[in-house]
Amino acid sequence: MSTNTTNVLSSGIEIIGSIRFQNDMHIDGHIEGKIESDTGKVTIGEMANIKGDIQAGEVHVYGRVDGNIQSNRCHLNAQSNITGDITTGTLSMDEGARLCGRAQIG
Repeated sequence: MSTNTTNVLSSGIEIIGSIRFQNDMHIDGHIEGKIESDTGKVTIGEMANIKGDIQAGEVHVYGRVDGNIQSNRCHLNAQSNITGDITTGTLSMDEGARLCGRAQIG
């Protein structure tokens, strides 16, 4: 039996270093370092500020990411601001999302 737990890093939390997780992760804090999961979903919240690469099964961005994203599925919300390249199987972007970089899809 598998349970799907969501780990939360609230705003006000600052981490310098890599984060590795297995289930789902919601980040609203400030991270400097790599975020990685083999199959998990990471949500970069509206208050989040990420400086580093993200590698996960699924990535949803509502905040700011300065780094590259590698995933199977990636969604950029209208408030998202990405500076870096995206490599993903499927990319969806809401109107207003900002991407300064390249996207490789498929």
